[in-house]
Amino acid sequence: MDPFEDQNEVFAFLGDPSTHALAGNVTRIDTHGAVVFLAGRDVYKVKRAVLFPFMDFSTLEKRRAACENEIAVNRINAPELYLGVVPIRRAARRLEIGGTDGDIVEWAVHLRRFDETKTLDRLAERGELDLSIAAQLAEIIFAAHQRAPRRGGGATEDFRRRLEDTLAGLTEAEDVFEPAAVAALGTRFRAAYEAHEALLRTRERQGKVRRCHGDVHLRNIVLEDGRAVLFDAIEFDDAIATIDILYDLAFVLMDLWQRGFRAHANLLFNRYLWLSSEDEIEGLAALPLFLALRAAIRARVTAALRKLDPGEREVRAREAWQFFAAAEDFLAPRAPRLVGIGGLSGSGKSALGQALAAEIGQAPGAVHLRSDIERKKLCGVDETKRLPPAAYRPQISEEVYRKLRELAGAALRAGQSVIVDAVHARPEERDALAAVAASAAVPFLGLWLDAPVETLVARVAARMNDASDATPEVVREQTRFAPGRLDWMRLDADRSLAALTQDALQRLS
Repeated sequence: MDPFEDQNEVFAFLGDPSTHALAGNVTRIDTHGAVVFLAGRDVYKVKRAVLFPFMDFSTLEKRRAACENEIAVNRINAPELYLGVVPIRRAARRLEIGGTDGDIVEWAVHLRRFDETKTLDRLAERGELDLSIAAQLAEIIFAAHQRAPRRGGGATEDFRRRLEDTLAGLTEAEDVFEPAAVAALGTRFRAAYEAHEALLRTRERQGKVRRCHGDVHLRNIVLEDGRAVLFDAIEFDDAIATIDILYDLAFVLMDLWQRGFRAHANLLFNRYLWLSSEDEIEGLAALPLFLALRAAIRARVTAALRKLDPGEREVRAREAWQFFAAAEDFLAPRAPRLVGIGGLSGSGKSALGQALAAEIGQAPGAVHLRSDIERKKLCGVDETKRLPPAAYRPQISEEVYRKLRELAGAALRAGQSVIVDAVHARPEERDALAAVAASAAVPFLGLWLDAPVETLVARVAARMNDASDATPEVVREQTRFAPGRLDWMRLDADRSLAALTQDALQRLS
């Protein structure tokens, strides 16, 4: 099929309820690269006969190959959804799905239909995107990265070419983006790339470049029986999906942050780091570049979509500008800071840390380090598995605090703000954390949370599926020891989390 040949006959055929023996209507969804038909329990996805600089579906053979690759790459994360590739044939002067007779005029990906109202972008639009979904999503994306085959050899150069190609696309859309703004953004992009090129190459050697999903944003994630499922991975070009795992993660972080779901982005970010190896923190230096390029690509693609739907030109132009502004913002320098949170078990350190993290530093907020998490990692057990008393020996606790300070220093050097929450019962522990900030030449604020013993005990007793192993007995034991010299700001933690968070933010400002 000629790249400019009309596909409307095929689209009309798949959009006809009689094709699928349906009494109701077929729902059609148009994207820049495909047309999707929701027909009863089935979904048929046809590649558009388009030729973009980043996507070539201009021939029937290229569309067949893309369909087959879509099945291959998506069955890794969503085997229950992707059923196979089917031909659309012309037999006896009529079109039919599948079969063996007649000429093949088109190819389609066949999927099992899911509830399209449960994609995460729809949940976000309805205000139904629970924080628990973000926490779950971290585990799912991390597992996908663990399964992804490692690749190398030229990924850093590919990233640079993708950056330049994106800037060229923004320049061409001069009716949407001001040339001077694009030029300024290009200068900042190139400076960021040059500053982190050595890091990107190091991560490539470390095996951080893999054949990833490549298109992880909210519209490509669906809740199936309460479980988040990644679908619609990049199928048309393996090079586009052969990327740094943090760049893959950056797409959904950017999408959440841009939509205003900053607490979700930060929780996803931190839970991913908790699951990862320690060297992932060093890679955070490149995260602003990754986030900015994701936003810039969305700006470019959104601007291109105006040509497919003239009636939405103005809306698309505004959306494109919003993504462009986000790219500028992600590249804007922001000085990091270190916050320590201390207090007895049950005082709300981790809850406050999570609430503050999304409000501090550059996107996607502060790195949140928890002594409870690091102790479990040190002992090689899952987050919620209870440890024996031996795991709380002074030598183990000293190692946990040393690791917290080491990770905090690495994150600060990467440009990310940090929150460290631990009991910090001893003055020397608090002083050592302040010294990390001094060494990194960043501001430090220590917050000490106070609450009555009865409140602490009640909170600890009510915990479920938490990383902390503290019990009411542990709390009572802690109250027997005085914290000694305490020069951290003391906050009343016997109140709502919202009130405590607001107080802490005022102190931070």
